[in-house]
Amino acid sequence: MKVRGIGVLALVLMVITAAEANIYSLFSDQRAVRVDDILTVMIVESAKAGSESKTNANKESRFGLEGSAGSGALGFIPALGASGGNSSKFDGRGGTSRQGNLVATVSARIINVLDNGNLVIEGSKVVEINQETEIIKVSGIVRPQDIQQNNIIYSSSIADAQITYSGKGVVNTAQRPGLLTRFIKWVF
Repeated sequence: MKVRGIGVLALVLMVITAAEANIYSLFSDQRAVRVDDILTVMIVESAKAGSESKTNANKESRFGLEGSAGSGALGFIPALGASGGNSSKFDGRGGTSRQGNLVATVSARIINVLDNGNLVIEGSKVVEINQETEIIKVSGIVRPQDIQQNNIIYSSSIADAQITYSGKGVVNTAQRPGLLTRFIKWVF
């Protein structure tokens, strides 16, 4: 009976230890802080820029020279006169604007832990739909205190962030100018 009691006691201790480990992992916050840990990057980027310029320039010049009839013996010489003018006018206007939005979710891996504790991350996501490939890449430096619950980090909290979104496929090819057009633009 003693052997059976020890076996039951060992089994009970193992169950209690396993239960404590599950309760600990259920309520603990296991943030990604080591190399090869995974973060979820919430990319929410919006950019809007605009520029407008107006220029007006006017320039006007006049030149004049007048004389009068001579007197005395030179009275027969007619009056001298000259006139001149110059005018220039310029009116220039220009403007440009650009707007872009990107909302995506990408998993990134910690590839290095810096001496100050900051984390270097890098990740990419490739999605292919109907022979169209979309590629999202993200990299940068993250402070551990900026990592949210469930290891989520927002793109606005990434230092030296490099976020690229590109595509390959029929739609991307159709958006590019043809070879002849590109050659003519290169020449001129």
